[in-house]
Amino acid sequence: MRGLKDPGRPGGRSFAVGAGLSVLAAVGLLMSGCSTGGTGTRDEGAAVTSPVERGAPTPRVTAAAPAKTVNAVALLRKDPAVSTRVKADLKPCGEDAYPVDTSYGNLTGGTAPDLVINVMTCGDSVGVGTYVYRERNEEYQNVFSAEEPAVYATIDRGELVVTQQVYANGDPLSFPSGEDVVTYSWSDTKFSERYRVRNDYSRAVGNGDGAVTAPSPTSQN
Repeated sequence: MRGLKDPGRPGGRSFAVGAGLSVLAAVGLLMSGCSTGGTGTRDEGAAVTSPVERGAPTPRVTAAAPAKTVNAVALLRKDPAVSTRVKADLKPCGEDAYPVDTSYGNLTGGTAPDLVINVMTCGDSVGVGTYVYRERNEEYQNVFSAEEPAVYATIDRGELVVTQQVYANGDPLSFPSGEDVVTYSWSDTKFSERYRVRNDYSRAVGNGDGAVTAPSPTSQN
């Protein structure tokens, strides 16, 4: 662009050129304010959010303290709910080896692990009693007991599973006719039965009448 001279000023500088420089300076200042290195507005693009998985269960955190070892024999002996018949079996089978199995686990939702005790006979390891104790105020309370022949309890994913052998007339102790498997869940202040499974054993096996022989070796060419 060719500027027009101002006849009233010596030297005849072009006022159009000066105006053009002023415009360029203003544009440059505006663009510097919008650049990424300035303090003006910055286009960051769309916000990125993490996907949310719908329907996923929230992990359950339990506050149960680590299990502490309990003298199960002493606990059973001082429990008035344990029958005298079972207490009579609380004697060592060998040197300081009592026929007692002990399991620790969360059954009642307390802050301390619950205690499951199974009492068996020394000779054939047949269960004669099973008990569940819940700790409260640093004392164990009997909240479940079953004193039937061939009974045994376990902890399965927070539930109490009690297995009891079923005998028909004439069944030897080592060959029951079947078993009942009962699952209990803790409800308020006691265990409630959820479901029961009956398993009937076959009479065709286990009687020792038939002998299984090994197959004869085949000849190899």
